[in-house]
Amino acid sequence: MIKRDKEIISKEEIVCKTRLQMGRGLMFRSDRKNLIMYLTKERKVSLHMFFVFYPIDVLLLDQNKKVIEIKENFKPFSFWNSKNKGSYIIELGKEKSKRIIKVGDQLKF
Repeated sequence: MIKRDKEIISKEEIVCKTRLQMGRGLMFRSDRKNLIMYLTKERKVSLHMFFVFYPIDVLLLDQNKKVIEIKENFKPFSFWNSKNKGSYIIELGKEKSKRIIKVGDQLKF
């Protein structure tokens, strides 16, 4: 569950902690899902949307789970490189989860 204060952003997510899980991400998933990636160390990220057939929002969080960067409406078959280093990536594919988080928000999961 992803929360901001007492507001629930997502009730169910795919959790990715291994390279294989992170490599697959949302690819080849027919239904829209939300996903949390735990990075092994703080770093800039580079993502692609190959074989993800719907747009998502991407949140980059620091080690304290504070949102430091947002990529809204990340479209299928495109690329994105973060400007900042982060420790967590959240991919929001479910429509009701999108565009309600702002840079600076503190999340819990």
